[in-house]
Parts: sequence; structure tokens; C-alpha cells
Amino acid sequence: MSEAHPASTGLLASITSPGDLKRLTGEQLTLLAAEIRDFLVAKVSRTGGHLGPNLGVVETTLALHRVFESPRDSLLFDTGHQAYVHKIVTGRQDGFDLLRQRGGLSGYPSRAESEHDYIENSHASTALSYADGMSKAYALRGEERHVVAVVGDGALTGGMCWEALNNIAAAKNRLVIVVNDNGRSYAPTIGGLADHLSTLRLNPGYERVLDLVKDALGSTPVVGKPVYEVLHAVKKGIKDAVSPQPMFEDLGIKYIGPVDGHDIVAMESALRRAKGFNAPVIVHAVTRKGYGYRPAELDEADRLHGPGSAFDVETGKLLAKPSVKWTHVFAEELVRIADERLDIVGITAAMAEPTGIAALARKYPARAYDVGIAEQHAATSAAGLAMGGLHPVVAVYATFLNRAFDQVLLDVAMHRLPVTFVLDRAGITGPDGPSHYGIWDMSVFGVVPGLRIAAPRDAATLREELREAVAVDDGPTIVRFPTGSVAPETPAVRRFGQVDVLREGDRKDVLLVAVGSFAGIGLEVADRLAEQGYGVTVVDPRWVRPVAIELIGLAGQHRMVVTLEDGIRAGGVGDAVASALRDSAIDVPLRDFGVPTGFHPHGTRAEILTALGLTAQDIARDVTEWVSRLEDAAEPQRAL
Repeated sequence: MSEAHPASTGLLASITSPGDLKRLTGEQLTLLAAEIRDFLVAKVSRTGGHLGPNLGVVETTLALHRVFESPRDSLLFDTGHQAYVHKIVTGRQDGFDLLRQRGGLSGYPSRAESEHDYIENSHASTALSYADGMSKAYALRGEERHVVAVVGDGALTGGMCWEALNNIAAAKNRLVIVVNDNGRSYAPTIGGLADHLSTLRLNPGYERVLDLVKDALGSTPVVGKPVYEVLHAVKKGIKDAVSPQPMFEDLGIKYIGPVDGHDIVAMESALRRAKGFNAPVIVHAVTRKGYGYRPAELDEADRLHGPGSAFDVETGKLLAKPSVKWTHVFAEELVRIADERLDIVGITAAMAEPTGIAALARKYPARAYDVGIAEQHAATSAAGLAMGGLHPVVAVYATFLNRAFDQVLLDVAMHRLPVTFVLDRAGITGPDGPSHYGIWDMSVFGVVPGLRIAAPRDAATLREELREAVAVDDGPTIVRFPTGSVAPETPAVRRFGQVDVLREGDRKDVLLVAVGSFAGIGLEVADRLAEQGYGVTVVDPRWVRPVAIELIGLAGQHRMVVTLEDGIRAGGVGDAVASALRDSAIDVPLRDFGVPTGFHPHGTRAEILTALGLTAQDIARDVTEWVSRLEDAAEPQRAL
């Protein structure tokens, strides 16, 4: 935070709606921007959240709200994690004390929070498609309203953006696209367009140099003007070479820029020109992620993109004690496997550090590929790598693989290609909310023929199951694990086929199938049931798809089967086990615990699981009731 602009000026407190911004002078806007940065650092340092992206869009957001009339004009943020400043100036300052906490302010745009939020688009590269449709709707309805989409240069690596641009250009409706070009998504943005924009950012002085030459030559009466004209032509050639203008205007979209995204006056001028054009316009704003907060600007990894918990304001360092994370275990083991096997390569979709692929890239840079925000391409490119004799490991967040279902199904699985998908942040992940919950994968991908899904319960099983996955050479595999710290080691009593038996009772009342990180809850449930006199066998299936034949055999030995999974119940592991029991003509009652279908609000993982009844206490109570009913139903039969 800057001591030159303390928050004591009180400007921020006077901003309760976007209209309040329009009465401020240029000097006041500069002070307000500094206050907003202080506010963001102070609040996010207590709750965690997306800091770097929002520090980078302060002036751009202020300019947007001074030029356009939200909510009549639709402001769309892609991705939504750069909308904190938008929330601040639309009357939600008080909510930041509970940012990303249950019952508090969402970390993304939220239609339930404000009429100024149109889309809850926390997945990248979607806003331009929304904008295309909205601008067409306004045109058909005869409404003179603007649609403004703020899109990061990282999002432009996603194919949906280019599909949308093609249609936006053809429709020629009133639409403004602000490209927030900071050269980064999480890490530095990659790809051909990114290189093009990077070249432009590395040449910020050519306009300045030309002006200096013009001034110098202007005092030379004979040769000055002709030489200036030559230089002007040279300058135009340079600009055409480094500017995206020809590329976008060839599509039929007007281009304005590049503009300093931290200069409110320049941004306002550019936006007003774009607004008056009444047709598609791209405003190219060059910004710096983490701008104005030294710890963020010095953070090479991701400019303090999204500290997940509280941090020290002075240093930017997390306050929580470091612990072993699931991602770290995966990254270490992947590098070890790559040491042993030259065919192992890694793929990430713009998230090398968050998914662990960065560790492989540091040791074997030629064997790690960042494809940008393009999960569909990642899957099919992996298919091509596999066809070429390699074994790709595609590491993405569980929620993002949903975008590539068709590619996994038809491009990978139908060709029986050995591709391993490693899904980080699987299950209920907490504060980032429903768009980031990795609860769909076991249901969605469970229908893919030949696909095997593993769910490790601790560090040891993650290493083991990752190795088993990359050993598969006749089809795709998925290895999924949650976010945060690794669960305590949970050794097996014995292994039965591929199934780990974690606990065995004297009686065989309940077979409790605990999936992945729910192994700990399963053992707690078994302890509670044992206190009621019931015998529980707790197993970790390790590989949940296909259902192991050994698991079916164990089910036939028990009076009841109970499944626990950190995923959607519909089509999940419970359904798969029930189907396998039916196919094997084993008539054992089954009860499944999992996440009910729906978009569940943000909060901590523990809060959400409690709200869903997925705690050891809740599960044990229900299972006790079900087993007692079985006993009651059997009593008259015994009397005979």
C-alpha cells in the first residue's frame, strides 16, 4: 500500500453507486484509486481472495463506470475474479468484511447480490459469447443499450473468444470489448497472440521517440518536413508490425489502443470514442497485474493472483503455517516418474503453478506444455501426443475438465489412448463457490467407456495411484484429489484385489465404501456405529470406475452397503456400485451419501459439508437408523 495516498481522505466512503464517480475531479480520482488499492489489500489480507487481478483493473473499472451507465449498460467481467473494484463502486463495500465467507460477499459476480452483475462467469473465455447474445437481444428489442465485456489477454487464449469475435464482427451491434492486457492469466500468458501483445508492450517508447524526432527536425526548415514524413511512414510500419489493429480490423472490429489502463483520463477518452461508434470496438488497455502493491508486483509466480487465506500486509506472505499440499505431492511424484520414463509429458491450461506442472517444466522444459485457457484443445492435443507414442499427463482443476467432455469421450477414449487427467481441487472446494466445486467429474466422466477413475485418500495412495494410472496403455485414466493440505496417512489393514480394507468389525452389518478424501469420515462413522454395537467394514475402492469385482464380493457378505463420496450423487459412485450389484444379482440394500445436485453457495469446505449433512455425526445417525430398521424387519421372520 502507498503511504502517499492514505485512506483518510474519505473519498471511498462517499462512493455508494457508480453515479458518484462522475462528480469527481481528476485529482480526486487518483486519490480514490489509491484508497481502493489500500482497501483491497486490507480486506483480502484477512479473508483471502483474488488480489493481483483487481489491483490491476482499478483505473480501468473507474473509467468504465464513468463512461457507461450500469446497470442499463451491461458490464461483463471475464473472468469474474477481476470484479472486486466493480463491486466496491456498486455499493458493496461493507460486504468485503465477509468476502468469500458463508453468507457473505461472493468472490465473483453474483446476480443475487446486485443488479449490476449480469453473469456469474468465473470460467474464462465466456463473456464475449454472452456479450454477443445480449447485444443481439438489445438490437432486436430496439433498446439503445451498450454491452461492455472486460476480457483478459489470458482469456483470449480460449477458443470461445474467437468463435464469439467471429459472430460479433458479423452482427455489427453496439458492443465494446475491453482487452485487459497484463501479459498474464495466473502465470505469464502464452501463445501466438500473447507473443504479439508482448512485442507491443516491449515497445512502449516508439511514439515518444517519434515525437522527439519530430520536434528536433521541425526546427530544420529545409529537410525537416520531408524527413519527418519518412519517419512517419517508418513509424506506421512499426505500429502495423506490433499492433493487433490489423488482426482485429480484418475481422471487422474497430480497434482503439494501446491505452495505458492505469491512466483514467486516457481510458475514459478511449471508452467514450468506443461508445460513440455504435458498432463492435476493441479497446486495448495495457495494465500491470498487482499494480500499486509492492509485494504483488515483486511476486514473479502470479503477482499474488489469489492468496487463499489471510496474509501479512507488509510482506504478502501467508500467515498460515505451511503444510504439505495435495498438489505438491502430485508434482513431486510426476517429476520422479518423468525421471524414469522419457515418454511422460505434462500439459496445463494456463495454470502451471496451481496444478503442479510447473515442477515438471522447471526440470524438463521441453516436456511440459501450457496451452493457455483451452481445456478442449488440451485434451485433443494430449490425444495427439499419445498417438505419437508419449504418455501425456493433463493437469487441470476438476471443474475445468467439464469443458472438455466431448474431447475426452471421442478424441481420447474412443481411440483408447493412454492419457492421464489429473484433477486438482476435486470435490467441495469452499470459498470460490459453485462454479469452482469439482463435484461433477465422477458423474460426468463415469459414463465414458474404458475410462478408469482413481481417488487417492492420502499422499501415499496419490503417489501409488498416479503410477498405476500412467502404467495404463489402453485407455484414459483420471486421478482426482481435493484442495488444501493432504489428509493424514491412513494405512490399510489389508488389500483385497485392488480394494483397500481400512477397518474390519467382528460382525458384517455394514460395508462402508469411502471414496478418496472421505476415508477419514468413513472411519469416524465406523467408530460411532461400533459404539451402537454394529460391525462395519470400511473400504477404500481406490479405483472407483470401473467398480471392482472384489467390492461386489464384499458387498454380498454384508447386510447393507453405504457409499460416501465428495461428488454429485446422481450418476456418482453410489449409483455405479448399485448398478454393479444389480448386474451381479446381489440383493443388498444400498444407501449413498454425496453432494445433492445443485449450485451450492460458497463457504468453507467444513461449513458446506455440514450444511449438506456430510459429517460423521450426520452419516452415523442415518446409518444407525437404517440398520435398526433392517433388524426390526427381520424380527417377525426370526419368530417363525
